[in-house]
Amino acid sequence: MTASAVSTRVATNADRDTIERIYREASLSNSGDREALLANPAFLQWPIDALATGTTVVATTRDDGAVGFARIVPGEGTVELDDLFVDPDWMRRGVATALLRHLTDVVTTAGGSELAVIANPHALDFYLAVGFVDDGEVATQLGTGRRMRLRLGADDAH
Repeated sequence: MTASAVSTRVATNADRDTIERIYREASLSNSGDREALLANPAFLQWPIDALATGTTVVATTRDDGAVGFARIVPGEGTVELDDLFVDPDWMRRGVATALLRHLTDVVTTAGGSELAVIANPHALDFYLAVGFVDDGEVATQLGTGRRMRLRLGADDAH
């Protein structure tokens, strides 16, 4: 199945268990992160209040239900992409791109001009491929990340 069979929508409380499962499984699927995450189990807990804001979207399929999710945190002009996770069985099938497309539409409709993210090094190629620009190295609680920015507007590449 490909991304053409994936739809996106705002997440509801009924999605919580699936989102939490995807968050944990996707986080642990990268061997470079696994040891640090298991040593810091608090990082494997998705924020309990994250659904209350209505800024989380899920990607779903007719047969498999939710296969990925993403969450933004609104800011002044720049909106932060705080989460973008795909079920490991659905990685590299366009799910993350579909989620990002949904969120960039939300952000531009609300008047936002930029989407920013602190990218894990293993996700850097994805963010560059969808048009983010590398804005430099940043320290995180689990190591080094890259600050990435995507300018939004009439000429964005989604």
